[in-house]
Amino acid sequence: MSQNPFDALGGGGLDMNALLQQAQQMQEQLQAAQQRLAETTVQGSVAGGAVTVEVNGVGDLTKVTVTPGTVDGDDADSLADLGDLVVAAYRDAKAQADAVAGEALGPLAGGGAGGPGEGGPLGQLGF
Repeated sequence: MSQNPFDALGGGGLDMNALLQQAQQMQEQLQAAQQRLAETTVQGSVAGGAVTVEVNGVGDLTKVTVTPGTVDGDDADSLADLGDLVVAAYRDAKAQADAVAGEALGPLAGGGAGGPGEGGPLGQLGF
């Protein structure tokens, strides 16, 4: 019996050079996809567009737009509502960014068509 456990695979063993080359190609593809995501923007909005935010494909907030007349700057309750609207608009945009990231990174991250970590939040990988 052979001492080499890879002999059972046939073909004389495992081609480490091919495996390393494949891993390097996958890493390059992942880096390219991450770069495209950083350059991609999506918008989220609430209250009929009263508050709109823009995030990039990795979920970084890049812009907030508040429609004039949305809040009364002298009213504490109105300002608190504005904060809630910004958070809700961000969540909307972040969900869209996660979906875009899942499509872009799913095959590379091993998540298939459902995205990374199927069944869990798409953002778990930090994208």
